Amino acid sequence: MKHEYEKGAGGDTDVDTGGDPLAEIRDLRVVVDGRAIVDGVSLRVLPGRVTALIGASGSGKTTTGLALLGEYPADALVTGDVRVADGGLVGYVPQHPAAALNPARRVSALLTDIARAQVRRLPVRQRRAATRERVLRALTEAQLADAESLLRRYPHQLSGGQQQRVVLAQALLLGARVVVADEPTTGQDALTKSRIVERFRAVAARGIAVVLLSHDLDVVRALADEVVVLRAGRVVESGPARRVRVSPRHEWTRELFGEHAESPDPDEPTGQPGPRVHGLPHARTEVPDPDEPASRPGAPTRGLLGTRTESPDADGHTARTGPPVLRVRGLTARHRDGARGTAVVLRAPELDLYPGRSLAVVGRSGSGKTTLARCVAGLHRDHDGEILLDGTPLPRSLRDRSRTQLAAVQYAFQDAHAAFDEHRPVVRQVARTAVRLRGTDEDTATREALTTLAGLGLPEELAHRHPGRLSGGELQRAALARALLARPRVLVCDEITSGLDTLTRRGILDVLTSLVRERDQLSLVLITHDLDTAALAHRVAVLDAGELVEQGPARQVLTAPSHPFTASLVRTTTRLAVGTVT
Repeated sequence: MKHEYEKGAGGDTDVDTGGDPLAEIRDLRVVVDGRAIVDGVSLRVLPGRVTALIGASGSGKTTTGLALLGEYPADALVTGDVRVADGGLVGYVPQHPAAALNPARRVSALLTDIARAQVRRLPVRQRRAATRERVLRALTEAQLADAESLLRRYPHQLSGGQQQRVVLAQALLLGARVVVADEPTTGQDALTKSRIVERFRAVAARGIAVVLLSHDLDVVRALADEVVVLRAGRVVESGPARRVRVSPRHEWTRELFGEHAESPDPDEPTGQPGPRVHGLPHARTEVPDPDEPASRPGAPTRGLLGTRTESPDADGHTARTGPPVLRVRGLTARHRDGARGTAVVLRAPELDLYPGRSLAVVGRSGSGKTTLARCVAGLHRDHDGEILLDGTPLPRSLRDRSRTQLAAVQYAFQDAHAAFDEHRPVVRQVARTAVRLRGTDEDTATREALTTLAGLGLPEELAHRHPGRLSGGELQRAALARALLARPRVLVCDEITSGLDTLTRRGILDVLTSLVRERDQLSLVLITHDLDTAALAHRVAVLDAGELVEQGPARQVLTAPSHPFTASLVRTTTRLAVGTVT
């Protein structure tokens, strides 16, 4: 295995995109446990160009990208050549940012250490001001608002999207000539995605090579110059981005793009009024039953509940719903904000969730979506107001809840890797839920865990592996299985599809569809930045800067929004879907 770092031309001026590659991989093969997870991959990364690696979860995107940094899985057998020019300085934005941030240090310290190295040649009296200026500029470039407040926080006090952008700021501070961005838009709303797209365009315009590892085909469409399609560790197709999108030559590429095929310009007249969210029809002037998308009494509809035939009652809920299973009343949540004491980060006056129904909570990163989810789950205790389960107030802290209450409200985290213990097999961790919350004996719990995992598409061979040996999509299915073994009334899913490719995301959503269809009393809270996912829910609540600005039936909110923020979110989603960002 050769891994060489060659001195390149350097400098900050724009570089001709037809020049020598800043990074090159030749016939890379990475074998783990006797299986080739990357098999014969070659790649040339040119200055000023964005090269996107796409493929299903487990296709080898991240392993290939990390090879540019000389990082490989433990005990991997590696052959091939990897060369990086310009002194070997490669910036990296990981998919799971929490694992890359020291939880014991404030954001200011995490960024200042890097910035200091950039100004070490300045006179001592100028270094402090120059360091601070660079840190604040990097936060601004990474689309992080209220930098002064954010610098005082610890990583766990940030949302997943904010953590992602702090890591992006670190990479920008490094001044690397090559930036590997591993799912940089994971967990981000459409507005933030559009800004990240513009940021990486600006980075490439300065001659920096960007390697984009992404499942988000809308972002790939808007940003990539070249596309490399991976399947099971092999390159099945590569070429100019537009050619691969419009005229894919391989069957797998066609399947991967699927519904993301080239779309018309959104500015061209369509003959139908209103904005269009991908997967939703244009807004109509008449919606017979706004709580049942595209429905009429007695007609089957398709959503997270699968096919439904019940007629809605006068309130827009089907007859089987009954009273709310979960109610939020007067919720005001706070975060500790260093020397300033506490800051209010969420106000949710009123939210209801009915049995067998789904509520999608959408908004930009940092809007309070995850804080709301953590309050419901008992993971954020610093709040006022009430959260009621079947009419009974839930204790604010997880530790004060009864075993029955713990089982009734289950949480599936955005970062499934961080939610598992790396030192124990997955099946043991899944089974422990039934043992701890339902009093099931270990043998019975293990059998139930294996059955549930298999039903979610995770066979026994994978169930006995440790978490680090599973892909993101596989581990997310395991996280769902663990929650389901509690037999919950309410399942809170926090951005669980945000880091997954199109096919895997579709599979997870199909799983949720089946679960709710088969378990009539299971209700879902979907925390999501993705309006396509939100469109599958019965109702949508929109948060902006910690305020609940709009809520209502999904079709009504997403095709005829009443609040300007919701309207801007819908417009930007549409533009990303067709590759135009203004």
